[in-house]
Amino acid sequence: MASWSPRRKAPNLKEARTEQLRKEFEQREKTTLNELKQNIEKLIDGNSMLRQFKNQLLIDVTPEGLRIQIIDEKNRPMFDTGSDDLKPYSRVILREIGNALNAVPNKVSFSGHTDAAAFGGGGKGFSNWELSANRANAARREMINGGMDANKVLRVLGLSSSVLFDKNDPLSSANRRINIVVLNKRTEEAILQEDGNATIDLDNDASVDAPTTQDKSEIRN
Repeated sequence: MASWSPRRKAPNLKEARTEQLRKEFEQREKTTLNELKQNIEKLIDGNSMLRQFKNQLLIDVTPEGLRIQIIDEKNRPMFDTGSDDLKPYSRVILREIGNALNAVPNKVSFSGHTDAAAFGGGGKGFSNWELSANRANAARREMINGGMDANKVLRVLGLSSSVLFDKNDPLSSANRRINIVVLNKRTEEAILQEDGNATIDLDNDASVDAPTTQDKSEIRN
């Protein structure tokens, strides 16, 4: 009597192809974001104004994309104390970086962060949550004023002191910062799916080319 064995599920060729395209795209995208990182670093080194703030500009590639952190120093804050009013030099930094981000089509996320000191000038419940959100929006506006395409903005968050830069010193000035992330497509897709079923279609040649200033990700709502 012949023994019976379950049939193996035939591989889904379309799914396999889509996954292959995604991996290839992500590798090219990572290369592009690393090139953008190098270009911004060259911009900082080549600009005498920006070079003064080099220690306050931290740039790295993370699982979410290219992260640019602009952190406070004790005697050189980005904003007026307890305010979302940018210092004049902060405006220069944001405008220069914002213009540079137009080199890639990726969306951008902004998050504002404070230290753990309680906000002292609050009324009607105003706190570090509102302050950090207002500061993130101030950074967004300034980068757009500097020439960044307004359509690149995907998300603006105020995170108060919930994500500390210096966990050993919650009151450190370094915890007061603006994080700007040039999002990779996987992270962009995850954000879009939080409120819906948007997907980024990688199943055609146009959508998997390495990012350029002309490329547009294809979003389905």
